Amino acid sequence: MHKINSMHKPEITANEPPLAEQAFNRLRQDVLAGTFEAGAKLKLDELQSAYGYSSSPLREALSRLAQEGLVRADERRGFRVAPISEEDLADITRMRIMLDVPALRESIAHGDDAWEATVLAAFHRLEKVESRLSDGPVILDGEWSQLHRSFHLSLLAACPSLRQRAWGASLFDQAERYRRFSARHRKTARRKSSEHKKIMDAALRRDADTACALLEEHILSTQRNVIAALKAAQATQS
Repeated sequence: MHKINSMHKPEITANEPPLAEQAFNRLRQDVLAGTFEAGAKLKLDELQSAYGYSSSPLREALSRLAQEGLVRADERRGFRVAPISEEDLADITRMRIMLDVPALRESIAHGDDAWEATVLAAFHRLEKVESRLSDGPVILDGEWSQLHRSFHLSLLAACPSLRQRAWGASLFDQAERYRRFSARHRKTARRKSSEHKKIMDAALRRDADTACALLEEHILSTQRNVIAALKAAQATQS
């Protein structure tokens, strides 16, 4: 299992979340970060040794990851990290456009001053971190990735549909594996702050048509970049 020996066992205290929640959060973070290669088998005994949890919380964590589409479950073969493919990315992209673009329109229509302040603060934190990073792929920085997620979710936060926001967040995370894959195979740096600022500015001036068009293009550009990275990776293997 790729890089599993580099993980550390947890120090459990009485104030921490339940073990199943801890196991889920740690496994999820490592799956999203690409610590496990796409298609890698997730063996319980190896996970127990690496993370320090018993089989019960790990099984629950793996089942939850399977529900999110990050892990595939097979009754006879156990659990594997979901594979990466153009077809899967196309499905994620299509669903993100179906959910996130209307959610942004709704968020712009319902957002108040507090929403505007949250969006501005999220962008400011993201931009500050990005400005401190080197010329390498920013998406491979854990802090940037978390702030990037927070910014995107803040844009949709005023959408009144809880399910739409929750499903949008899940799809954002499923796309994260692909963004990181693309970043690892990218030869030139790609800064996103200008794209984010344009989306934010349009949203805050309540120009829903422009904001939604920019967000859709932002999502589609990720798809194009990942497909280019997939083809480049395949070319080096052939």
